[in-house]
Amino acid sequence: MEAKMDTTCCNVIHGDTVDKVKSAELPEEQVAELATIFQALGDATRVRIIHALVQSEMCVCDLAAVLGMTQSAISHQLRTLRNLRIIKRRKEGRVAYYSIDDHHILTLFKTGLEHVSHR
Repeated sequence: MEAKMDTTCCNVIHGDTVDKVKSAELPEEQVAELATIFQALGDATRVRIIHALVQSEMCVCDLAAVLGMTQSAISHQLRTLRNLRIIKRRKEGRVAYYSIDDHHILTLFKTGLEHVSHR
């Protein structure tokens, strides 16, 4: 059985609504940056890293132990997250400690987690 296509056509444009929304459009640079952040959050390994860093500031060795991954694999993901300003690094001697960059990222992560946990 073939699915029927919706052939309904909208012929009414609500000018006030269109003008209001168009005047609030985001600059392309912001659109691209936001899309990149959501892409980064779309990777399961990076979500697990962020979740670990929400709990505590950690070094690569500790993250590797928590996630059961190699330090090299963790470092690769941390570089991506740092470049996007999702996490930050603090050096203490030769050891680098990673944490969530700011409260915006923490809020974004926690809100997403609440959303998927909501039933």
